[in-house]
Amino acid sequence: MVQKIGVIGAGQMGNGIAHVAALAGYDVVMTDVDDARAEAGLDTIRANMDRQVRKEKISDQAFRDAMGRIRVGSTMALFDGADLVIEAASEKEELKKAILRELCPHLGAEAIIATNTSSIPITRLASSTDRPEKFIGMHFMNPVPVMQLVELIRGIATSEETYKIARAFTDRLGKDSASAEDFPGFIVNRILLPMINEAIYTLYEGVGSVEAIDTAMKLGANHPMGPLQLADFIGLDTCLSIMQVLHEGLADSKYRPCPLLVKYVEAGWVGRKVGRGFYDYRHENGPVPTR
Repeated sequence: MVQKIGVIGAGQMGNGIAHVAALAGYDVVMTDVDDARAEAGLDTIRANMDRQVRKEKISDQAFRDAMGRIRVGSTMALFDGADLVIEAASEKEELKKAILRELCPHLGAEAIIATNTSSIPITRLASSTDRPEKFIGMHFMNPVPVMQLVELIRGIATSEETYKIARAFTDRLGKDSASAEDFPGFIVNRILLPMINEAIYTLYEGVGSVEAIDTAMKLGANHPMGPLQLADFIGLDTCLSIMQVLHEGLADSKYRPCPLLVKYVEAGWVGRKVGRGFYDYRHENGPVPTR
């Protein structure tokens, strides 16, 4: 039975996972590379839950109880006794593998490991652990407290029991799950990121401006957010990493990352988290297109 949850990474995805797990009644330990980042993640959870209270999504008592269930820090030793640990580090394969190798000695034999990767094959990541049969992909959507879906992806060695436990955990969080096969990008990003990449090509080739492209897709395809605005929200570095995984893993030129996406990432213009991407978010009157 899953009672204690570990989350590796206190950034946007990690603190979101910790947030919903604590509200669901789990004891949660969240770590990052140092205590300051872990505490910053906890501050984000506190602010987001406070917003939920003000919007009457949760009660003040639920807020206080959930915050009391979360501990943070910077050492893997905190995962002692964890039943399920979810890795939510940056979308870089070698980084994830290094984290997983460091994690395993701190876990009990029955503990399950999940990765929140959005594109990297689960079987490859599982090979870095001592328990591939207890390893599974759990791809949460961003922002985690709002988005309803979790993709569940089994590697070649993932046991049926591990899958059932992950699905039961997803259900208790109040999320819906979709099972995906272990192919690069899984379901959501296999479809979504090529669309975003094509929107960037459309900008790169001068077919339309940032504003025109996003307006066309919002009003012409009934999308709630334009693809370039969405790319900024996801993070252009993450978009590039996913496109590179798709291009390398599927060996098809249609997944080649747009040169303009590469250029923006090289410039450090990776979206909302740094204040600049396809939009500049530093203006008093709201974001304005950078091109």
